[in-house]
Amino acid sequence: MTVTTERAIALAQRIKLPNGIELPYVEQGDPAGVSVLFLHGYSDSWHSFEPMLPHLPPSIRAIALTLRGHGDATRPVAGYAMADYAADVINVADALGLDRFVVAGHSMGAIAATKLAIDYPERILGFVGIGTLVDSASNPVLNDLWNYVAPLTDPIDRAFAWEFQESTLAQPIPTEFLERFVDESMKLPARVWKAALAGILATNHTDEINGISAPALMIWGDRDEMATLSEQYSLVTASPRGRLVIYEGTGHAAHWEEPARVAADIAAFIAEITD
Repeated sequence: MTVTTERAIALAQRIKLPNGIELPYVEQGDPAGVSVLFLHGYSDSWHSFEPMLPHLPPSIRAIALTLRGHGDATRPVAGYAMADYAADVINVADALGLDRFVVAGHSMGAIAATKLAIDYPERILGFVGIGTLVDSASNPVLNDLWNYVAPLTDPIDRAFAWEFQESTLAQPIPTEFLERFVDESMKLPARVWKAALAGILATNHTDEINGISAPALMIWGDRDEMATLSEQYSLVTASPRGRLVIYEGTGHAAHWEEPARVAADIAAFIAEITD
């Protein structure tokens, strides 16, 4: 397994996994600090956490990863189930020497983080979910999105990518960030848009979440039209030390709309579980 510097993405590196897949990531903070692996949402990349990363204390070793198929990561023909993403994350953790770590995910990344908390409890120090879905299979918003994604062909219409990203927001964000998120979405070919969403829609963790043994922090915006409040309650109830923070007037991407607050809540959570 090799880690090399990638000059095409400022401050990013690439890590090559045993299966041959290469994933970009960025890292900041104290190498000896508590490690947090950040997992982005559908069609995003490590850039999804750019607004938030500067607000984290330097005592945290923050690692924002691009998942397979997304951004500038390798795009395999298959392997877009949550178990595949979770296995990749464990391989990344092994390569970086992380025995136990906090996993923090948004949307699709939060679903993958849930899978990690269920399947690899011995590796997960804490679990942070932003806009977390438990039962994606029956989610009406995602099923409606499939109707738009299923007929996609290359090249992807930028207006479609823009509308999708903007639809997750309840508050405006700086245009430069929204442009960047759309740029990253445009890197996905139609087949990955379809495969990744199919992997999300195939997921229902309802009967598995009671296996979560890590402390959990759920961050949820009360104007989130995708993840439900009941799903957040089910996760914090399942965790032995679960906590829910509700952001009023915020949509599905709280870390875009309220980056400083999300960073502060994550830092406080880490301090609490490592005290």
